[in-house]
Amino acid sequence: MSLSQLARSISESPTLKLNETAARLREKGEPVIHLGGGEPKTKAPIDAILNCTALLNTAEVRYSPADGIPALKKAIIRYTDEHYGRLVMPENVIASSGAKQSIMVALHTILDPKDEVIFPAPYWVSYPEMVKIAGGVPVAVTALDGGFQPTVQEIADAMGSYTKAIVLNSPNNPSGAVYAKDFIAEIVQLCEKRNIWLIMDDTYNRLIFDGQAPVNCYDFTGQDVENSKLIVINCVSKMYAMTGFRLGWTVASRELVRAMTNIQSQETSGPATPSQWAAVGALNGIQSSIDSLRMTLENNRNVMVARLRAIPGVQVTKPSGTFYCFPDFSAYEKSSQKLAAFLLEKVRVVAVPGKEFGMEGRLRVSYCGTIKEIREGLERIQWALDPNSANELFIGGRKLVRDWA
Repeated sequence: MSLSQLARSISESPTLKLNETAARLREKGEPVIHLGGGEPKTKAPIDAILNCTALLNTAEVRYSPADGIPALKKAIIRYTDEHYGRLVMPENVIASSGAKQSIMVALHTILDPKDEVIFPAPYWVSYPEMVKIAGGVPVAVTALDGGFQPTVQEIADAMGSYTKAIVLNSPNNPSGAVYAKDFIAEIVQLCEKRNIWLIMDDTYNRLIFDGQAPVNCYDFTGQDVENSKLIVINCVSKMYAMTGFRLGWTVASRELVRAMTNIQSQETSGPATPSQWAAVGALNGIQSSIDSLRMTLENNRNVMVARLRAIPGVQVTKPSGTFYCFPDFSAYEKSSQKLAAFLLEKVRVVAVPGKEFGMEGRLRVSYCGTIKEIREGLERIQWALDPNSANELFIGGRKLVRDWA
């Protein structure tokens, strides 16, 4: 079979592959604990379900405009005004089938072949592949101090004549780091000075802990939306626990949104209408589910961090947001892919190799599951790695015996 050069160059999503692996093992009755997941376990808001059901009950489920239904745009405009202090117009908004498609369509809209897109490491696994699909060149910038936030100078040093955009994701997947206010302010100013695009992936910005508030990128620009190269991405997936609805949106200049709409109209048309009405319900409905989810996640984070710090040799930075932690296991195994495979084989724990996020020796472990899953999963990990652990462990009614050094 003859495949395109592009098709041969794009890798499978490692997180989706792990989800499939965990599902297959569970179907076989294996006692798998999935600490690699990227979706909350809470239910979608009742307002979202009622709105979606109301449409389905009419049996009139039709195409929508390529950029989204008016009711959803109105809800997004209100959300943007409330949380970003910017009153935008419907022409500044495009709804897509998830934040991933929002970013993908934005990249297709702004990139020419060989254009470079810069993002800090660690980064969401899809950024490099999405940039390549759009014909660009991904450029990851790793902090020289080994931390989760490069300096502005380090990012500026990575810029060149082909640099077209910077992508920031704060709170960050996989590290849970919230980028400093000064850092975001300086990146906004850097992009304006160099006349390049800044894509703010704000997927997790309502899931921030310890009383911190999200950093608003619009606070650092004197330009209005029409003249700005700021592209702000959001979705209902994480903050409303509506991952399966696949609904995200972009707020940007009319010129960019018009071009994105043209591209999206030829790729997929508008998002599924039931999902759009569900998003309207979530955005316009009672918002207590976000606070409840955030409090649950913050408690889960505290449990996970305390348990990780009890494992000898493991280094962990306390996440400030999202539902991910990115501990360093290099004291046990420097290859994160080998380590993840070892833990899945020996103790049936799923974790995502740090290499996929641009940092070796680490694993991304998620605390969006239950406290029981977090504790038992980390107990299994310690048993598998710590040579001072007991020689036997019982999981799922099965006795495991350490037969490795």
